[in-house]
Amino acid sequence: MALRKLVRDVMVRDIVTISPFSTLREALLMMRDRNVKSLVVDRHDSHDAFGLLTYTHILKTIIAEEGDIDLVNVYDVCAKPALSVHPDLATRHAAHMMHGHNVKRLLVTENNQAVGIITTNDLVRDVLRLIEQ
Repeated sequence: MALRKLVRDVMVRDIVTISPFSTLREALLMMRDRNVKSLVVDRHDSHDAFGLLTYTHILKTIIAEEGDIDLVNVYDVCAKPALSVHPDLATRHAAHMMHGHNVKRLLVTENNQAVGIITTNDLVRDVLRLIEQ
């Protein structure tokens, strides 16, 4: 069974963005309200890079560094620049990139715009669909 799907076939298009100047409290509330595990951190301007903020980033800040969620900004703890892929990349290459960089999600960009996100869960869900056919 060969996987010949593209990132665009399995990515989530409904991404949730947040300002880099938002507090971690605002980020946590947004994640809860939108039922997501990560947020795309907006760019300052067109020459800046996108970032990614995950529960892991927030927990490390709160627990390990005793960060105050009302005083720490998203910009201070997000992964920036976010690792990104093009929607026309084969999913096997995205999976290899995730494994090589030890990350669970990649930002999907096209024409320097965030158009989606792909996670290991998306890839596993797609493989399970193939197995069930």
